[in-house]
Amino acid sequence: MTPPQRLRRSPAPEPDPQPSREGEGEARNPERMYVVAGPDGERAELDLVTLIVARVADPPPSASPEQAALLRLCAAPLSVAELSAYLHLPFSAMGVLLTELLTAELVQARAPIVRRSRTDRSLLEAVMHGLQRL
Repeated sequence: MTPPQRLRRSPAPEPDPQPSREGEGEARNPERMYVVAGPDGERAELDLVTLIVARVADPPPSASPEQAALLRLCAAPLSVAELSAYLHLPFSAMGVLLTELLTAELVQARAPIVRRSRTDRSLLEAVMHGLQRL
């Protein structure tokens, strides 16, 4: 026995606001739902360890939900990898969001803090002598 099939309602076709003019050669492109890059098609130079810091305390009302969440997370510096993990978004999508926010000057990108590979010996000796005097 087969289960009954549900009939789906189809919306009524909307009338075309502009009558089609044949012979003019004007092709209608579908409207893009989301712009992947800026008008010039460039993206910001980001890598996984770039630190992102928000410049504004509250997200603007025009921000998308992803952008608002990203701005709230960036109150303290976080790397692009951490932001990607917290928002469950791939690095490519994070790059698009951050490019838009950098263009709007809502966030600032910083180089990661590089620590020395070796600790300064004189600093360690000064700490050791200070502890011995206690």
